[in-house]
Amino acid sequence: MEKIVEEFELYGKKYKFETGELAKQATGAVLVSQGDTTILVTSVVSKEEKNYDFFPLTVDYIEKMYSVGRIPGGYLKREARPSEFGTLTARMIDRPIRTGFPEGFKQEVHVVATTFVCDRVNTPDVICVMGASAALMAGGAPFEGPAACVRIGRNTETGEFIVNPTYEEMESSDLELTIAGTKDFISMVEAGAEEITEEDMLAAMNFGQEAIAAFCEHQAAFLAKVNPTPIEYKIHEADPSIEQRVAEYYDAMAAALKDADKQSRVAKCEELKAQIKAEAFNEEERAAWGADIAAACKALEKKAMRKMVIETGERADGRAVNEIRPLHIVPGYLPRVHGSGLFQRGQTQVMSICTLGMLNEWQRLDTIEPVDGKRYMHHYNFPPYCTGEVGRMGSPKRREIGHGALAERAIRPMLPSEDEFPYSIRVVSEVLESNGSSSMASTCGSTLALMDAGVPMKRPVSGIAMGLIKEGDDVVILSDIQGLEDFLGDMDFKVCGTEKGITALQMDNKAKGLSTEILGKALSQAKEGRAFILGAMLEQIAAPREQLRDTAPRIETIHIPVDKIREVIGTGGKVVRGIQEETGATIEILEDGTIHIAAVEGPAGEAAKKMILDIVKEPEVGEHFEGTVVGIKDFGAFVKLTPSKDGLLHISRMANGRVGKVEDVLNLGDVVEVEVIEVDPKTGKISLDRLNKPDAPEGSYEARPARESRGDRGARDRRDSHGNGRTPRRRHE
Repeated sequence: MEKIVEEFELYGKKYKFETGELAKQATGAVLVSQGDTTILVTSVVSKEEKNYDFFPLTVDYIEKMYSVGRIPGGYLKREARPSEFGTLTARMIDRPIRTGFPEGFKQEVHVVATTFVCDRVNTPDVICVMGASAALMAGGAPFEGPAACVRIGRNTETGEFIVNPTYEEMESSDLELTIAGTKDFISMVEAGAEEITEEDMLAAMNFGQEAIAAFCEHQAAFLAKVNPTPIEYKIHEADPSIEQRVAEYYDAMAAALKDADKQSRVAKCEELKAQIKAEAFNEEERAAWGADIAAACKALEKKAMRKMVIETGERADGRAVNEIRPLHIVPGYLPRVHGSGLFQRGQTQVMSICTLGMLNEWQRLDTIEPVDGKRYMHHYNFPPYCTGEVGRMGSPKRREIGHGALAERAIRPMLPSEDEFPYSIRVVSEVLESNGSSSMASTCGSTLALMDAGVPMKRPVSGIAMGLIKEGDDVVILSDIQGLEDFLGDMDFKVCGTEKGITALQMDNKAKGLSTEILGKALSQAKEGRAFILGAMLEQIAAPREQLRDTAPRIETIHIPVDKIREVIGTGGKVVRGIQEETGATIEILEDGTIHIAAVEGPAGEAAKKMILDIVKEPEVGEHFEGTVVGIKDFGAFVKLTPSKDGLLHISRMANGRVGKVEDVLNLGDVVEVEVIEVDPKTGKISLDRLNKPDAPEGSYEARPARESRGDRGARDRRDSHGNGRTPRRRHE
């Protein structure tokens, strides 16, 4: 196959598709680029059909450090596990691509996006979606595309939307909306914002949908050049009798679903499914059609739940479509930790714990993104016991990383700046029970924990998960969805924000034909739900605590001249280590002369602060000091004024009266009160006067013999050491 290239420009940026030269043994391979940022996206479709009751799609995003001219850190010096950014990007590619495959397609599909070049100007993530779409379609996969993804920013000065903004353009944006889909519908949305209104968010979505359609057109032009040959893949079709036999149990399934308790409802449904398998199918059929029977039972459950909502407006737990589950909110639930909050909504329960630390405890990131790290960290844990299951616990899964990132994005705009609150902040949300919307519970719980810790948030944040049931023209939007409505519904739409606006949202859509009009209604209904939940939270804790917990470090910030940093650090760090060991405080020194001093006990921090200020202090004329004598000379004594400054107390200023030698008045180690009387502007030498002078001891000064007059000099006996007369020097004539 010859090399095929499609270059185009959209919204002021240049893009390119290439295929036919690289990775030719893959089912499909496309090199996609924006500017110099270049990603190879490959797709492989297996030849064997798998007996799964789900579509086996795997997406990997591989960050190569060579793409930014760096060698990986660590001992191995090679890429290891994906970064959080890599994991989130893989999820971002997966979500809009998964919905494009037909029901019943059971062959494994593997999509790999490898970063070849990242120019640190254009982001590498969003172009991967249209790269994956093009690779799948170029390889003849049964994928309904083209699909694309765009990022929408907004210039805060002009209010104009920006498509696929550069890193620099994002710095002046109050919105980061990532939206994916086809020219006809939206399938995935991610957003972070600085309290943007629902109306502005909807306008950005509309603009993003138009941009997606434009990218899909150029992708279609590229695919027309490729002219791929469609491959006839087998689409699995279950025996029609399976659905017919299972459908006879509809009334029983509808009855089993009407139970507000998750564990009880699940038990009833599983018992009914086992009954269906046993009664409606013989042993031979169960062995041959096992996955199909399981899928048919799941489809029956889905149909019963959706029909209940559409026809009666009643949900499985008896709630109305816009009703929030009962809330239980407890800030300050745990002792000793810096901050905590328990948030429970129905049978979803999350405990969030806040920990405050020094700024040097921020998370450093080894990634291709042009960021060094982050000060605020949110970690979300979803152990098996929270759903009453047995399972292995290990490193966080993609879902846990994704949910943690969503809550982190929602909270981050409301945190105080480093200058206002010089702490690193970590919040851990432990999901203790789960029946849907645990990520939004973690957002609410984190707000409680932060406020309980005394973090001066700009405004508190709440979150809610919205759902959708769409059958033809019938549409029902659900507030605060539970797990059943997430799994069997058409949309999972999470919205976070303050009373002023949205700070984050995330949406996954399974319904074709989802319009922005429907999304607008969902946003409006979510606003009401968020306000209700936020009101309940504020009843329990109206504002951040005025004081930090006794167990939290107190951090004080001081600033010293840059040329004094070396004196505070000392040779090999000797001075600063000594201060920390003596006081028990922790000290962080920045290159600009900013020093953060942290201590759990107040006196320790004050002592460390005083020691640092003493080191950098420049004595001024008129200041009084109580210093130690550290050096003695014939002409005076050197007195230590600060750890880095000595002054000279001249012998004539040590006592009232004349002093013959310094040791008659002062000795090494004596403490003396002095006043600065002069600071030499050129040399910096300091002259001192003694305060409260004692009288000079008697006999300290003995009168010297009177000096001979000039007239006597000529009468001197001019003799050498041997007694010989000395001849006067003669002048040169």
